[in-house]
Amino acid sequence: MLKRFYTGFVFRYPRTVIALVLLAAALLGTQAVKLSVDASAETLLLENDKDLAYTRLVAKRYRGQDFLVVTYTPDADLLAPQTLDNIRTLSAALLKIDGIDSVNSILNVPLLESPPKPVKELLEKIPSIEAGDANLTLAREEFKHNPLYVSNLVSPDLKTTALQVNLVRDDHYYELLDRLNALRAADDNGTLTAEGRTELADATAVFKAYRDVARERDHRMILAVRDTLRTHQAAGQLFLGGVTMIADDMVTFVKRDLKTYGVAVLALLILVLWTVFRQKRWVALPVLISALSIGITVGLLGMLGFEITVISSNFISLQLIITISIIIHLIVRYRELALTNPEADERSLVLESTLSMSKPTFFAIITTIAGFASLMLSGIKPVIALGWMMSIGISVSLIVAYLLFPAVNVLLKRKQPKTTFDKEFSVTKILATFTERHGALTLMATVLLIAFSVTGAQRLVVENSFINYFKPTTEIFQGMSVIDRQLGGTTPLDITIDLPQPPAAQTPSEPAADSSDGFDEFDEFAEEFNAEAKGAQYWFTENRMEVVRRVHEWLESVPHVGKVLSLGTMLEVGRTLNHGRELDNFELALLYNEMPAKFANIILKPYVSIEHDQARFALRIIDSDPDLRRADLLKELHDGLIDKVGIPPEHLHISGLMVLYNNMLQSLFESQIATLGVMAVLLFLMFWALFRSFLTAVVAIIANLVPVGTVFGVMGWSNIPLDMMTITIAAISIGIAVDDTIHYIHRFRIELARDGDYVAAMHRSHESIGYAMSYTSAAIMIGFVILVLSVFIPTIYFGLLTVLVMFMAIVADLLLLPKLILLLRPFGQVTKKVVN
Repeated sequence: MLKRFYTGFVFRYPRTVIALVLLAAALLGTQAVKLSVDASAETLLLENDKDLAYTRLVAKRYRGQDFLVVTYTPDADLLAPQTLDNIRTLSAALLKIDGIDSVNSILNVPLLESPPKPVKELLEKIPSIEAGDANLTLAREEFKHNPLYVSNLVSPDLKTTALQVNLVRDDHYYELLDRLNALRAADDNGTLTAEGRTELADATAVFKAYRDVARERDHRMILAVRDTLRTHQAAGQLFLGGVTMIADDMVTFVKRDLKTYGVAVLALLILVLWTVFRQKRWVALPVLISALSIGITVGLLGMLGFEITVISSNFISLQLIITISIIIHLIVRYRELALTNPEADERSLVLESTLSMSKPTFFAIITTIAGFASLMLSGIKPVIALGWMMSIGISVSLIVAYLLFPAVNVLLKRKQPKTTFDKEFSVTKILATFTERHGALTLMATVLLIAFSVTGAQRLVVENSFINYFKPTTEIFQGMSVIDRQLGGTTPLDITIDLPQPPAAQTPSEPAADSSDGFDEFDEFAEEFNAEAKGAQYWFTENRMEVVRRVHEWLESVPHVGKVLSLGTMLEVGRTLNHGRELDNFELALLYNEMPAKFANIILKPYVSIEHDQARFALRIIDSDPDLRRADLLKELHDGLIDKVGIPPEHLHISGLMVLYNNMLQSLFESQIATLGVMAVLLFLMFWALFRSFLTAVVAIIANLVPVGTVFGVMGWSNIPLDMMTITIAAISIGIAVDDTIHYIHRFRIELARDGDYVAAMHRSHESIGYAMSYTSAAIMIGFVILVLSVFIPTIYFGLLTVLVMFMAIVADLLLLPKLILLLRPFGQVTKKVVN
């Protein structure tokens, strides 16, 4: 059937075939612009994560503005007039940028102890440096010791400060996001109607369109902020940080990596093709097929609504490498036939090379697709998307290659192949000789590798240290380092506690009439307490405040936890204001209701929800701590608050991006370990079905699992963590590496049929298909080395580890695989030709 297709259509109408492929590429190319980049935090979340809904609830309940953080390490003293003027000038310049609402700095934060005043007087006019009514000497001491500011707004040594650049809240964006999330939740719960699904599709399109507009606006704003910071660098060291900046930079990095990978991989592959084949047609044709395959794939993905994320940012280089691999096998087979059949015409050579490689290539691609398809079981959107994108892309590459290779070549004049590098110095021949003479060493090395892999795999950890995801030369790393080491940590974590209800008979305490520190004057404000104030007065009970204090103090004692901000922080400040006496509920209610909103929104209301009887503890984790194990820390926080602090489990909620990312990684780890086992079984069954031999399937699966196991061993012994990129390497690598195994066994059976001599068949296989395997492995390894150009460390690890697994795979296929075949003789005693 396949032969009839080629002889009756492709060879008869080669120009038509080429024109159809070009037309498909042109038409789908118009959809390529729809393939957008999404590097937001949403792309790294677990589908249907039970903690996601609560994280969104907390963000909504205590929501503040999105903000950027500017760290400033002045050359002069922090409170020197020159430094304060620089901060003032910088703040004014930032406020002129569209999208910036306000700037909080040491200039305008409330100074509650500079000088100390009774609460009544303090509420009448809270001093600040900007207002000119603060004592700078006292302010210096307050910045050093006030828990609101030390290791938060200023570093403990007072050499670095932070400017919180608050962004204009885009309410329309959050309205669209809330609507979309509600529809998605209904869809996940199975309660969405047909009309609702239409609404979901419309809401998705509207949100994405507005999101892209908002990102472009934010990108211009961040560029303007950076330009502003550059003009002020002379007065000290400035770094920009914040979630919004990281998301914007990630989009920039992904776009740059796409260009870098595509161009650099293509350039190196051209060099490899020319070095190996030394003929223009064998360079131009692979480039043409690869370009058209990628163009069609990008158009399809754009049309289907896919988005490129950090995890899928290397899909173009992956597809390019696999496409080149397909074509190299075709070229090597064509050249082999041309050298052994010098009198054959071009049409017969093209037909024979295409048909003879179609079966092993088809099964090789199917197994590769199976490897990528396993990613779809992860439950994580970008990982699932990568699985779909690569499955679609590889399928496109297979079709385009097996249409264009014969169609183009049949139109070209035959040209005798030139001698290749391997013919002059045959590495494969050396490996075949080694296998024949020293196969026992290969088996001994395999046993050692298995031991190395097992022990190393036991040392593997699952971590996602964002500060270590970037090269030290990037602004993200530098800014996060300053914040992490000097300003209380970078990774946010929220703990909310549902506080106990006050006893029905409990009445609020009143300030003592004989107070000697000014609190007798509270009587003047009694009539000013409206219903809301009265509610606050009853809410701040002694029992609740004791819970807040215990939780806050215990959280500060936990290793790896940096800054902790909560109502407990204000209680500690209150003791200072009250000369060591705790603020009672009447005084706390007065602060809650009477403090100016601009100050209360900074130091009090983000940590209390009277309406929901809840207190929020905002933690920041020291992300750069090398001993930090995030899953262990989350468990310690959960168990400690229950067992040591006495919080009922139903009253405790831990949320935030740290929880969501940890859930994502743990889920991905569990799913990939399970998937790897399922995939090994699936591949074994595919080998069994393909070669119709149980023993052959055993040999093939061993040759593929050893390289993957070796990589896990290297990661474990090198302390390289499994993260959102490296955790997928097993499924991807085994899917790619298995191709050569199939090609080798398929060719070995053909060679064995010639004379029934296993050793001779091995030598002939090494010196035929072995060349194609070597070329494709070299091309893949060179292609993945390009990933070291990324600024994203997980991408670099992914590239280097894939190079390692591909190197181990080609070694296994040319040493271990033939040795196992010679040892076990899975094909029996073959005395007649095998029909392939």
